[in-house]
Amino acid sequence: MNYYAAILFMEKPELNQTYRADHLEYLQKLSDEGKVFKKGAFADGAGGMVIYQAESLEEAKELAEADPYITKGVRRLELHEWRI
Repeated sequence: MNYYAAILFMEKPELNQTYRADHLEYLQKLSDEGKVFKKGAFADGAGGMVIYQAESLEEAKELAEADPYITKGVRRLELHEWRI
């Protein structure tokens, strides 16, 4: 299992609260499946980061791109493999 850092840059702060519950529900579902290692918001409000556990970059990309914050355009995704 590999780790992938999904950096979620804030794009539309006015929509953040609208989709926050959907975002958190989605991440909780993935956490329950063992697909999320850690997650959290940046203290300065610039967005947040999710560390996914996945077999491949392609799987991590699918997981990250299905996040409601990404599908609704609230945040912009940058994804990197993270070696710890």
